[in-house]
Amino acid sequence: MSSSSPAPDLLLRVTPPRVPRQLLTRSALQMAAPRLRERPGLLVQAPAGYGKTSLLAQWRLELIAHGSAVAWLSAQSRDDEQRLLQGLTLAVRLGASRPGFGQQWQDQIVAPTDALEGVTRWLAELAQAALDLVLIVDEADRLPPASRALLTYLLRNQPPNLRIVIAARSDCELDVDDLLSYGHLLRLGPLELRFGLGEALELSRKLLGPALDHDMVARLHELCEGWPLGLQLLLSAIANGADARAALSSLPGTGLREQLLDLLLSKLDAEDQRFLEDGSIVDHLHPALCQALSGWPDAAERLARLSRDTPLLASAEQGEWLRLHALARERLRQRVSARPPPEQAALHARAAAWLAQHGQLEAAARQAWEAGEREQALDLAERSLYETLTRDGRQSAVREWLERLPPQAVEHRPRLQLAAAWTLALSERHVEAGRLVEGLLARPGVDAALRCECALVLSGAAVFADLPDRFAALHDPWDQQPPLQDPLLLQVHANRSAFRRLLAGEPALARLRLQNQAGASGYIAHWSDLIAAMSQLWEGQVAAADTQLRAALHRAEAELGRRSPFASMLAALLAATLWEQDHGTEAQALLANRLDVLERSALPEAVLLGFRTLARISSAEGSEPRALSLLAALDAVGQARALPRLRIASLAEQVRLHARRHRAETCRALLVDLDSLLADPALPSKAESPLWWRGVDMLAALARGHAAIAASDWRCAVLALGEAVEGAQRLHLGRFRIEAQGLKAYALDRCGERAGRALIAETRDLAEAMGLRRVFADAHPALGDWVHELARPHEAVAAQPAAPAPAPQPVASRLPPSMALTPKEREVLDLLARNLSNKEIALALQVGEETIKWHVKNLFAKLDAGTRKQVVARARILGLLPPQE
Repeated sequence: MSSSSPAPDLLLRVTPPRVPRQLLTRSALQMAAPRLRERPGLLVQAPAGYGKTSLLAQWRLELIAHGSAVAWLSAQSRDDEQRLLQGLTLAVRLGASRPGFGQQWQDQIVAPTDALEGVTRWLAELAQAALDLVLIVDEADRLPPASRALLTYLLRNQPPNLRIVIAARSDCELDVDDLLSYGHLLRLGPLELRFGLGEALELSRKLLGPALDHDMVARLHELCEGWPLGLQLLLSAIANGADARAALSSLPGTGLREQLLDLLLSKLDAEDQRFLEDGSIVDHLHPALCQALSGWPDAAERLARLSRDTPLLASAEQGEWLRLHALARERLRQRVSARPPPEQAALHARAAAWLAQHGQLEAAARQAWEAGEREQALDLAERSLYETLTRDGRQSAVREWLERLPPQAVEHRPRLQLAAAWTLALSERHVEAGRLVEGLLARPGVDAALRCECALVLSGAAVFADLPDRFAALHDPWDQQPPLQDPLLLQVHANRSAFRRLLAGEPALARLRLQNQAGASGYIAHWSDLIAAMSQLWEGQVAAADTQLRAALHRAEAELGRRSPFASMLAALLAATLWEQDHGTEAQALLANRLDVLERSALPEAVLLGFRTLARISSAEGSEPRALSLLAALDAVGQARALPRLRIASLAEQVRLHARRHRAETCRALLVDLDSLLADPALPSKAESPLWWRGVDMLAALARGHAAIAASDWRCAVLALGEAVEGAQRLHLGRFRIEAQGLKAYALDRCGERAGRALIAETRDLAEAMGLRRVFADAHPALGDWVHELARPHEAVAAQPAAPAPAPQPVASRLPPSMALTPKEREVLDLLARNLSNKEIALALQVGEETIKWHVKNLFAKLDAGTRKQVVARARILGLLPPQE
């Protein structure tokens, strides 16, 4: 390697890329994370479009901020061993500000055969330097094999003061399997690099600004399945459009979708495309299944290569199973549908045979149906759907079959009929479930076990119909000794018993009932988690509910999908919990693109919590029209699903919203609507439905209290809020009790009664103990201000004498620590960036002017600059100074 000036292309390749202002800082992949912090080597391997270079740029800035010197090298295909060594040496000189690095031995490396000796000397000199260095090599897949071997040599011989970060495409082989096995090197792949929904929302805030729509971004994220390039492509296109919603709604028919599909399917040869077309007819791919479908003996190797080299495939679950990207699967299935019908039928038949042989009966039934084997499909469906529902909770699979089959096919197959009844009961179609159960019970030879199971089905339908008294009537006769043998049904019964305790206002007994049951598993365990979390939220114990719900939601999303009804219900509960703790942004992200699932298929309580939480967040953000729109939508859901309690809750929440702005006449009009709804003869009577009316009366009393506060009718407010407090106490609804009790204390204080202050002090302590940070501000802003004012210390602060003026201190540097510069050089560089002269810098740092000149000279040498302006510019390029505003 010559000591002459380096080639211009080398200078470009050791200069770090410009970091855009909208670069997303991925908190889950920060270098400070325990998983990454202690690793000597990191290998980032993924196909194109996964943001490898952006992640490396983020890491570089983070490392510089923590004081490390960072050397950057972008590899090229013509980097033989000698050029690679030149690039490594120049990267250290530039990144560590060591212009003399390698000068003692560089002239001795004159041929490619000497490169290994040169790398050894490079490592030796670095090991002896008092320097903490991180070497980043981007696009290492471009290197020729001999140069990759040198890179592997670096990894195997790196000294303690060197960390190595390498980014490459998935097909790059570095022969480092042993380093990965022993933990010396950590590999990050496509799974880690995919954007989570939170990251997608953060990126959207940067690109869209005020046009951000959480539901829109969630749909985009789902469409792209977290693929960074696809998501950025779609967001950029929408950001350039006039109407984001219109752009999204027209997306399926635009060239943008085709462009994204072309990116996904680009560079596939005809054989690979045919191979993926054959596999696209099934939801998940396995090497043996792909071999059965395609007939190709190299199916396993081909599938592994496509998974490694393209973003088309992702891990589906533990083991060898993979799944196709949703967009690609759609396009590939369209191509299959264009094949001759006999060829399609044969392909589906092969899939059905393999799936049935391996115990995946429901998937086999779908393939047999597509192959035209209808009787075989019905036999497989009847054998599998009941277990699929009770074990895995896949209600969507049962619904698909109900839409596919004529009614008589279900009626003649009792087990299929029972699975359909379970599915319809746990949805808005609970009336149809009742008809199916009637048909089952009308059959001859019905035993006690089937009657008990039918009662479980109907009691589930009563829960979704918001008929707690009917639920109790169906459950109570079987409460103590159910004639059931199936362990899954016994676990369902235990969950229902816990829910019965909750309806009775005994949340602690509900949790005890769940703890005493045998360990639930699968889908039944999700229900146990939901009921336990509801009991915590029922009492207002939001911190405990938060912990439980996060774990439960993570499991549900992994097993059932983000937009599954169950995951959406858990998300609604967790969002309400987070809002009570004043985490509105996270709560909004949880509910993004889930309201439509909630309004169709969720428990009434989950529907209420989801809409009310978003309405309260919108109100707090100053978007009253959106809050009122959400409450109107809640009322519409109540009408569509015949759930009057949702309509009552919507009216009560509207009263609260208007009472916050002292709109007395509007509140009075809403109360008229509320009274009219409560007097509807179609509602269940109080004598027959005491459980239902206890909750409704409490909501109505709270609404009347809000309306009285809006009218400044404090005595009326005290009476109405007292009723609300009593109702909340009877049901052990801790959060509602605190809200009503706080409002009552405020009303008493407005009446001039001293008892109000004592009551609010007790109520405030309860709220703090439960973690309810927003309860008073949400109830009424005047109440929130009053509580905040009372929380201040009452003692008058004695006037303190003025403190003496502090002695002048040296100007503190704004720059982070760095191994490339000494502490004094960083201070001088900071002041140079502020356009101070040497004399002014000397006065600021309280040293002599000659000392400053000496430091400036060192900066010129380290940063390879000839003027003060060039020093500052080079420092900004290298990240030693923050970007200029």
